[in-house]
Amino acid sequence: MIIQNGLVFRGKEGFKEDTLYIENGRFVEAAGGDVVDAAGCYVIPGLVDIHFHGAVGKDLCDADPEGIAAIAEYERANGITSICPATMTLSAERLREICRNAALYSETAKLQEKPCQTASGQPNSRRPGGARLVGLHLEGPFIAPEKKGAQNPEYIIPPSVQLLDELLEASCGLVKLITIAPEISPAMAFIPKAAERGIHVSVGHTACDYDTAAQAFALGADHLTHTCNAMPPLSHRAPGPIAAGYMADHVFAEVICDGIHVHPAMVKGLLRLFGEDRVVFISDSMRAAGMPDGTYDLGGLDVHVSGAYARLADGTIAGSVSNLMQCVRQAVSMGIPLETAVTCATINPARSIGIDRQVGSLEIGKYADCVLLDKNILEIRQVLS
Repeated sequence: MIIQNGLVFRGKEGFKEDTLYIENGRFVEAAGGDVVDAAGCYVIPGLVDIHFHGAVGKDLCDADPEGIAAIAEYERANGITSICPATMTLSAERLREICRNAALYSETAKLQEKPCQTASGQPNSRRPGGARLVGLHLEGPFIAPEKKGAQNPEYIIPPSVQLLDELLEASCGLVKLITIAPEISPAMAFIPKAAERGIHVSVGHTACDYDTAAQAFALGADHLTHTCNAMPPLSHRAPGPIAAGYMADHVFAEVICDGIHVHPAMVKGLLRLFGEDRVVFISDSMRAAGMPDGTYDLGGLDVHVSGAYARLADGTIAGSVSNLMQCVRQAVSMGIPLETAVTCATINPARSIGIDRQVGSLEIGKYADCVLLDKNILEIRQVLS
């Protein structure tokens, strides 16, 4: 396949008139076959969402393979071609069930996918028409009760390496990211052990101070979960985990860029503080994404959706109803350059969980995941993956 006449995203070089070649599901130096005319379009990598819960009435926590398939189809249709969905704070047995279901979906997806070369150790879990399942994000249960947000406090427990190992085994190694509150003992012992297992540890749903967060990052934690949300604010005398994050050069900052969770000025401020290579846009979408207004379940709690807002009964914001492509457009509407928004929704999240050798940019050898966006309105014209 040949994609020509479009403005192709080339990372630091921005958009350039270029031609892409695809063979056997990978970008290659040259190929023949069908020609896709991308005139009038930006050609960007398929987006990578490392923190969301569900869409179209389905949730990862339903532990239903067909539910994951429906979510994956919705995500791909909206230009998100790689997904690392998140669990909620639930019982240990329920989390094991969710992980086993994801592993089952992954194996089923592999059997249904057309053969193509894969790198050793990297998941290639995609059904035809769906996004690739590249990992799981355990958002809890090792969090702080006072910063639980929309998580169920009944199931909050201290960090447990034993449970982590059980979930890793149940998921067949799909777990890539885990959110913890570092002030909850024995978090400081847990962090390096999780890192040894190849898990990226994210500081979030936390009431910790600057020193505690800095210690967590020194021990190997390398993310902030939905920065600014469910954590102490950035303050001049109590800088908290946000300052600890931007002072540690290896830390990525997730940001829910839906225009509701974080003010545009703060989104742009975080880009300046962390740098454009360390901010990861996420959607944090729940099952109400792609659905009408109404009441929906999130981790066993009722969430009331009206327009772009999803709230618990007490008014707490509970996830979002925006997908990641909508977040990219929202970022552009904030005055953030499209090049920056694309970087934060593609290569940054891929790098942050260690899958950037496979996805996240339009480089030779990577999966041929790309999206054609109309230059004038940034609407999707075509998704290829």
